[in-house]
Amino acid sequence: MADIIETAVAAGTFGTLATALTAAGLIDTLKGTGPFTVLAPTDDAFAKIPASDLEALLADKAKLTAVLTYHVVAGNVPAATVVTLTEAATVEGSHIAIAVVDGGVVLNGNSHVTATDIAASNGVIHVIDTVLMPPAK
Repeated sequence: MADIIETAVAAGTFGTLATALTAAGLIDTLKGTGPFTVLAPTDDAFAKIPASDLEALLADKAKLTAVLTYHVVAGNVPAATVVTLTEAATVEGSHIAIAVVDGGVVLNGNSHVTATDIAASNGVIHVIDTVLMPPAK
């Protein structure tokens, strides 16, 4: 079975995420033992960010790392568990709010989970339609 990075790249809809993970130096981490739960924004999710803002984010390794690690939860958290939670602690250190709305999972009130439980050798991927931004410190 492929790891989280290989699984995401093979899907073909996470090119921007792969580019961002490379820029932040997080590829090796997410190829590690884990397990990790990755809330993976699609290319369309990244496209919602104005181009100039996205370019600035990709150029700021510290901020980029914070944003990306805000999309990772330690451990393997399947969808069946996610729907029982009201929040989850991220690797970045902040929490993500979780709500079940009309049968779907919404994160931080604006990002919808569009696919769940994509298995990888070192964790699981849940696909989201909006990039999550960590709260200001």
